[in-house]
Amino acid sequence: MDIKKKNPIVELDDVVLRFAGDSGDGMQLTGSLFSDSAAFAGNDFATFPDYPAEIRAPQGTVAGVSGFQIHFGHTSIHTSGDLADVLVAMNPASLKATLKWAKPNATIIVDTDTFIGKGFAKAGYDSNPLEDDTLDGFNLIKVPISTMAKKAVEDMELDNKVALKSKNMFALGVVLFMFNRELEKTNAFFEEKFKKNPLIVEVNKRVLRAGSNYAETIEAIGQIYNVQPAKLDKGTYRNITGNIATAWGFLAAAERAELQLFLGSYPITPASEILQELTKHKQFGVKAFQAEDEIAGICSAIGASYSGSLAITTTSGPGLSLKSEAIGLAVMTELPIVIVNVQRGGPSTGLPTKSEQSDLMQALYGRNGEAPVIVMAATTSADCFYSAYEASKLAVEHMTPVILLTDGALANGSEVFRIPVVTQLADINPPIVEPNDTDYKPYKRDDDKLNRKWAIPGTEGLRHRIGGLEKENVSGNVSHDPLNHQLMTQIREDKVQRVANYLPDQTVVGDEEGELLVVSWGGTFGVMLTAVEKMNVDGHKVSLAHFKYISPLPNNTGEVLKKFKKIIVCELNNGQFVKFLKINYPEFKYQQYNKIQGLPFMVSELEEHFSSILSGK
Repeated sequence: MDIKKKNPIVELDDVVLRFAGDSGDGMQLTGSLFSDSAAFAGNDFATFPDYPAEIRAPQGTVAGVSGFQIHFGHTSIHTSGDLADVLVAMNPASLKATLKWAKPNATIIVDTDTFIGKGFAKAGYDSNPLEDDTLDGFNLIKVPISTMAKKAVEDMELDNKVALKSKNMFALGVVLFMFNRELEKTNAFFEEKFKKNPLIVEVNKRVLRAGSNYAETIEAIGQIYNVQPAKLDKGTYRNITGNIATAWGFLAAAERAELQLFLGSYPITPASEILQELTKHKQFGVKAFQAEDEIAGICSAIGASYSGSLAITTTSGPGLSLKSEAIGLAVMTELPIVIVNVQRGGPSTGLPTKSEQSDLMQALYGRNGEAPVIVMAATTSADCFYSAYEASKLAVEHMTPVILLTDGALANGSEVFRIPVVTQLADINPPIVEPNDTDYKPYKRDDDKLNRKWAIPGTEGLRHRIGGLEKENVSGNVSHDPLNHQLMTQIREDKVQRVANYLPDQTVVGDEEGELLVVSWGGTFGVMLTAVEKMNVDGHKVSLAHFKYISPLPNNTGEVLKKFKKIIVCELNNGQFVKFLKINYPEFKYQQYNKIQGLPFMVSELEEHFSSILSGK
């Protein structure tokens, strides 16, 4: 049946869609498959997976709710959206946990089969929210999802548990119909994912089609919605998460630098996927080592760097703490290594599945002694590719450790990624010493970068010694001379500061001078850009300086800051970057806006706060 003839089509600029259910209901897969459909349709999009912190929270409780939000449209999309236009709630707990993220007039699709008995009490409801005034003002669509999913496969003689596992595909089928999406691409995913189990392929196909057919027949869905493709530059695109983009960035950097890639890491949420992804690419010479702990992970990477590999290690905040002494060893030996910290909520175990920007001070100063490193932060999920590539370039060419900060929202979130041509990326030139270089000394330096040369063990005529004790300038011999220690400390600091001469100038979105400058860094770029652009459209003079390079800061940072009457620094922490700015540029006055909830900023809250500053409140 031609759905376009039966149901009128409403054109939309953009939509925010949220799936929510128990952690075992497959909401992340459901959201990812819808994201793929958006990619195939040519939409721009950004996603926000929202995992429960507990691995095995009691079924049917708010603590166990897993969510996935996608914002897609035919214009440029920079955020996963504030509030949902459409919310799919698979049980009472998911409705309870996510209703506050739905717009007042949103469409809410619920599985009525789960809104019974003890489920209300477990979710914190005193009565059935489908029958009282809880959902007044919403467009409520009641669907017996569990029953219909089982009915779709009743002739296959499956046990009840197996049949119910596919109910998320019934919900996906309903939503794909609502947004005028074909099923073929999703069916192709089933065929590839479960090619060794044809039964599972058939179950998922049947239930997906049943959901689409059901949506076509019920009167509650009286119209379907269409979002036209976005205008994207020519190229090959895919849906990519920040962690996979990070892994690919390192692969590209190793290829361009003509170095073998080594990863030494210990699994930790939310960074583990980088390790998992790189293990799939042994055909490119990748050596991925899952170490026994965080310390072994980074120490193995330092050894790989000493032997001439592009060496990386990945972790999150608690793991970065454990790696701190070894980072100091990499600073002392002046070996290139990239440490990726996918930030999560803290302190201690904190909020392992939530996102914060609370590790900045640790990245800048969290080591004993004077141990300066380059610190930079990825800005979007797709930018994780370019940030990993550039972190590798800076580490190798300046012979020093680089800490690359991403965060849980970037790592697990996804967006449209234009796959670059690797040969068109910037050159990476390792300062490797040629065999039998009679002028070589372990700590003899380049006049501009102050980097030492990289002598690969086993290269003829280049036997040398490095280690954790202080080195004598040029010769590299162990030295306890006080004046030499001060000299080497100052050289290591100056070497990092000179990196600013090789960084691009800090850019400003909007007017380059004016009333209010919004300052942000790292993974908040999309929401900051959206808020500033919306305020400019409304006639407010607001500009944005979003920082990717933290230590050192771009050379023109002071010039940017001095051109504005007011500066507001926005961070998902208690004010770490603003403190760093006060240290480096104390002549300016800074306001700050901080959010520490394990959740991203909302565009609406930023607009409200910026407006209050402009009005002088």
